[in-house]
Amino acid sequence: MNKQDKARFDHHYKQLLKCLKLQGKSDNTIDSYSRGVRRLAEHIDCLPESLTPDDLKDYFAALVVSHSWSTVKVDRLGLQFYWHHILKKDWQWVDIVKPPKVKTLPDILTLAEVERLIGATRHLRYRVFLLVTYSMG
Repeated sequence: MNKQDKARFDHHYKQLLKCLKLQGKSDNTIDSYSRGVRRLAEHIDCLPESLTPDDLKDYFAALVVSHSWSTVKVDRLGLQFYWHHILKKDWQWVDIVKPPKVKTLPDILTLAEVERLIGATRHLRYRVFLLVTYSMG
């Protein structure tokens, strides 16, 4: 970035920090969102508002390789906030990054699973322990 662009970005960055604080965002959110905007500015070496959707696709494609999906999501949210509140532009690139669906295991065992667990226990005292523990909830 040249000096004029750097000064403009620094002004926008200070506005971002102030706006995040005035919106009542937590310190962690402020840190995460601002880090995402800084990371983009360092990566592209130009003003973020001059980017096209294709530039952002390339940036996020590189980010997915080097960072976790949670970082990618937070960076996208930070850039969306920056576009909406600082640049006063519509964020049209929401569909660029969609993290994969994560399938989680259920926290509660079914009755059949509990039966198998207790039935697989060889020693009586461990079986009694599991039955008592399960009956206590």
